[in-house]
Amino acid sequence: MTTPYPPPPPPPSRPAGRDRTTLWGVLGIVTGLLCCGILGIVFGWLSIRDARRYHQSPVLGYVAIVLGVLNIVLSLILQATGNYPYWNR
Repeated sequence: MTTPYPPPPPPPSRPAGRDRTTLWGVLGIVTGLLCCGILGIVFGWLSIRDARRYHQSPVLGYVAIVLGVLNIVLSLILQATGNYPYWNR
C-alpha cells in the first residue's frame, strides 16, 4: 500500500524538426490563386508530405493543389480563346 504509482507513459514520438505544414499550405493557396499554378501544386505537395510526417490534417495541401490546377486550366482556356488579360498588348 505504500508503493508509489508507476511513472506515466512517455509521450508519443514525433520526428525531430519543424512542422511547416501550415506554411506550405498557405503558400500553396496564395501562389495557386494569384500567380503560378505550378508553385501552388508543389507547395501543396510539400504541405501534404509534412502533414503525414507530423500527423496533421492535409486539407491545406489538397486545397492548394486544387487551386493550382484550376489556375493552370483557366489560364489555358483564356489563352486559347484569346481573352487572356494583357496577352495582346
